[in-house]
Amino acid sequence: MSLCLVTGGAGFIGSHIVRALLAKGRRVRVLDDLSTGKRGNLDEVAAEIEFIEGDIRDVTTVERAVRGVDAVFHLAARASVPRSVKEPRAAHEVNVTGTLNLLIAARDAGVRRFVYSASSSAYGDTPVMPKTVEMRPVPLSPYAVSKLAAEHYCAVWSHVYGLQTISLRYFNVFGPRQDPHGPYAAVIPAFVSRMLRGQAPVIFGDGEQSRDFCFIENVVQANLLAADVGEIRGEVVNVACGERTTLNEIVADLNKLLGTSLRPVYEPPRAGDVKHSLADISTTRKVLGYEPRVMFPEGLRRSIEWYKANL
Repeated sequence: MSLCLVTGGAGFIGSHIVRALLAKGRRVRVLDDLSTGKRGNLDEVAAEIEFIEGDIRDVTTVERAVRGVDAVFHLAARASVPRSVKEPRAAHEVNVTGTLNLLIAARDAGVRRFVYSASSSAYGDTPVMPKTVEMRPVPLSPYAVSKLAAEHYCAVWSHVYGLQTISLRYFNVFGPRQDPHGPYAAVIPAFVSRMLRGQAPVIFGDGEQSRDFCFIENVVQANLLAADVGEIRGEVVNVACGERTTLNEIVADLNKLLGTSLRPVYEPPRAGDVKHSLADISTTRKVLGYEPRVMFPEGLRRSIEWYKANL
């Protein structure tokens, strides 16, 4: 039975991947520093996994974590565009140097495959829609630069050292267990948590900015496919649904689903945010055999049910 390492496995996306791997009969080791992840995200599977509390910036910890591993799912990151604008050095140290530490250790330990959680922020604010992996990246924030740099490291590790790597560029992932609290909370959990309390959602900008929102189940599917597909050599693919929704539309949908009539509060746009984002997923279909299973309306409904039960 192969052993998989999930970095950031106590986080929102990572904890879903951990459960999916266990369901497939894989042994799972988690590496997480719990800076944003929560042990509670893994409570129900804690007895089935090996947990290492540690930082990917620490080489000794990383070397221990990859020992005996067949596949690495690398999700550990210092996320958030506005946070990176405030603290660019930290974004670089975790997202670039931390990934490099893992790649070196994975190469030396004979890891078969390295699945990297990349970001659609690499595309920047180019007006061309949809975003294809052939487009020239134009990152607009330190976060975007750091995630893109790590993509390049992954590709080089395939071409120079033979480690099979793939970078999955996520577009606006959402779903159960996504943290609604704090200044860097993602938009859907932030909206839902406020509206469940009868408070108006806060939109930075005019609300006409649009995103390709991708329910967590689709992201898990892409990761599992990436781990088991035939030989790969540094490919980059988009993980999304190929549809976009504006923030104003989300508020309208939430008002219908929650039975509320809350009008959003509009604040000035944030530095580094892009206006529109929409993915071309044709390469993902071709390389991975990926097809989104849960589209936005159903994903939003499932998310609301979880937040109602857990907030």
